[in-house]
Amino acid sequence: MRPFLILSTALLFLSFTSMVGNTEQQIRKNLAEQQKAWNNGDLNGFMLHYWNDPQLKFMSKNGVTLGWEQTLANYKKAYPDKAAMGQLVFELSEVRELNKRAAFVIGSWELSYPDKEPVGGYFSLLWELKEGHWVITVDHTS
Repeated sequence: MRPFLILSTALLFLSFTSMVGNTEQQIRKNLAEQQKAWNNGDLNGFMLHYWNDPQLKFMSKNGVTLGWEQTLANYKKAYPDKAAMGQLVFELSEVRELNKRAAFVIGSWELSYPDKEPVGGYFSLLWELKEGHWVITVDHTS
C-alpha cells in the first residue's frame, strides 16, 4: 500500500506542476499574440484575449471602463490607425497562478514610434479561465 501512496502523491504533484507551467505558457502565448496583433494594426485581434463581457474592467489614468465593447471603442478612439499604435513591446515581471482558474500578471509596456519618443508604463492583469480560454477580466494599465 505504501508504494501506491508514494506513486499517487508523485503523480498528483507532477500534474499540479504541469498545470502551473501550462497556465503560464498559455498566458505568455496570449500576450505574444496580443503584441503581434497590435503591431499589425489589428485592434480586434488584440482584444481577442480580453473577456468579451460587459463585466470586463479596464482601469487607467482616465478611470474605470466597464465592458469589452467600451474598452474596444476607447482603444479605437485613442489609436485610430496603425501609425498611432506604434510598435508594442510587453515585458513580463511575474505570472502568478492564484488557483486553477485565475492568474495574476505584472509587467510593463512600451510603444515606440519612428518620429517621436516612446511612451510606456506598467500593467497588472487578472486572467481567468472562461469557457476553456484564458482571458483578461481586469486590466489596470498606467
